[in-house]
Amino acid sequence: MVEAVLWDFDDTILDYSSSDQAGIMRHFTAEGLPCDEEALARWRSVTDREFARFLAGELTFQEQRRERARAMTGLPLSDAEADAWFARYLVFFEEACTAFPDVVPVLDALPHRHAILSNSNTVYQERRLAALGLRDRFEALLCAGEIGSAKPDPAAFLAACDVLGLEPAQVAYVGDKLDVDALGARDAGLHGIWLDRSGTATTLPDGVHRIAALTELPALLQALGREGTSR
Repeated sequence: MVEAVLWDFDDTILDYSSSDQAGIMRHFTAEGLPCDEEALARWRSVTDREFARFLAGELTFQEQRRERARAMTGLPLSDAEADAWFARYLVFFEEACTAFPDVVPVLDALPHRHAILSNSNTVYQERRLAALGLRDRFEALLCAGEIGSAKPDPAAFLAACDVLGLEPAQVAYVGDKLDVDALGARDAGLHGIWLDRSGTATTLPDGVHRIAALTELPALLQALGREGTSR
């Protein structure tokens, strides 16, 4: 029986990709930097590279932000200068932040407990969740920067289950990445649910469930509950 839903945040609840694109393009314009598709692609490549270093423990959360600022400006910015550059970007990003339209209706429809597990930093995710008006919908927010392990490491999922006081089989995890979210959750003993909004799925690994929109989640959780009851 599924008692709780554990959620990814970026690109599952928060429309991060659209918010980031709007924010960084406005920031590039304000900073007098090139503002085109090539610049956006470079920003995303730099972000992926430096964030991977954070997840690997090579950089702190703040250090990966500084490296992104230095890479995009091409300047040997001091820590204070890099922090200021990134803070100016965040103003534009947070102004653009929005939740996907199917999030609130699904939260309203589900009787389950809810929590978030994110490969990010609690301070910043708390602020974004509050800005979306959704903080009171989740009893816990856990982030890799504080729990010491990151998805898809089973330890990250199990730490969240411990906070909820539930066994992994009692928890469903919903996220937009097949490998990091759904497979990671499955391998930790949770119900791994891949939110495939783009419809890119061709074949689905064993033990992973797929939904194309959050509106499909209530029916899936009901089906998982029936499976558990019949065993």
